[in-house]
Amino acid sequence: MTQEERARAAAFGDQLSGFRIGVTSDRRSADLIDAFERRGAAVLHAPTVHMHYAADDAPIIADTRRIIAAAPDVLLATTSYGMRRWFEVADAAGLGEELQRALAASTILVRGPKARGAVRAAGLDDAGMSDEETTASLVGKVLAEQPAGITVAVQLHGQTDEGQLRRLGAAGDRVLTVAPYTWSNAEDDDDRATRLIDAIAARQLDCVTFTSAPAVDGLLLAALARGRYAEMTEAFRDDVVAASVGPVTSVPLASAGIEPLQPDRYRMGALIRLVCEHLEERSTRRVLTRHGEVALRGSIAMVAGRPVRLTPSSLALFRALVAAKGAVVPRHDLARILDGDDHTMEVSLSRLRQSLATPGLVATVVKRGYRLDV
Repeated sequence: MTQEERARAAAFGDQLSGFRIGVTSDRRSADLIDAFERRGAAVLHAPTVHMHYAADDAPIIADTRRIIAAAPDVLLATTSYGMRRWFEVADAAGLGEELQRALAASTILVRGPKARGAVRAAGLDDAGMSDEETTASLVGKVLAEQPAGITVAVQLHGQTDEGQLRRLGAAGDRVLTVAPYTWSNAEDDDDRATRLIDAIAARQLDCVTFTSAPAVDGLLLAALARGRYAEMTEAFRDDVVAASVGPVTSVPLASAGIEPLQPDRYRMGALIRLVCEHLEERSTRRVLTRHGEVALRGSIAMVAGRPVRLTPSSLALFRALVAAKGAVVPRHDLARILDGDDHTMEVSLSRLRQSLATPGLVATVVKRGYRLDV
């Protein structure tokens, strides 16, 4: 960022002042929300997927007994939380030491560094990590490096990836699984999900963050259930940034035709930094007018060095005028943006002018529409 850009950002106060961010995660959502709010952003939190403990730990205990008895040749550890939860249940059932002994004799392969940390916290050592921090690459490592016909235990991560389990089975391996937790999608009557989808479709958010593929799937399914899938995905392609923590999370976004923002390092901290940098440097729109430079940063307009926080209707109109860069925006286009008639648009435009408090900045073009006075 140049010195001039830093000075402009400073005029707005905090790094993310004026920007509105949606957070879809359930677990660890507080970390994201706190990071964005401390930087001045307004945050809308709507978990689109929920993590659940099993109502009864009996299935986990039964799977644990089978894995201990089988003495697996290989263990695939996919998530830190799943490994910790598994050992908590095993310890409570009096199986913790037996499980540790059985796995200590196994070749443990981990999906990523967090799973590695959980394995080591359990007093075990791993023999390697997947190249791409994905379940597919983890299974690929087994198939490439291990003999066929072995017993493989897989710690599942909320949603069973049947395709990867079939790859192991097709190679002649015996596959045992344990699911320490599960995911579920937002309910059709979840008001938080509805508010999030409405805000995205109305372009009232600048960015939405995703930290898991199930969270993406949950949002897309919720939008379908509410009849707003096309509006929401169009908004993601045009005005709302989808920010993904890594390539696995990005897959369902790409399948929906949405190109996500993604950090080089697949970590929460890297995602936060990337979102901050992207919004601060690339999502501020500027137009030089006869009244000085006008900047639009999220929901805040900067006019003649004075910040003005805009209402949703005023923001929608001003965004269209700024995007036109002085060209005329027809009346019917502005009315359509507000899903209203000419009268509704004129009332909203009058309020916008009052908020901007700069006479002549929004000029009327008789019988045609409105434009910025550039």
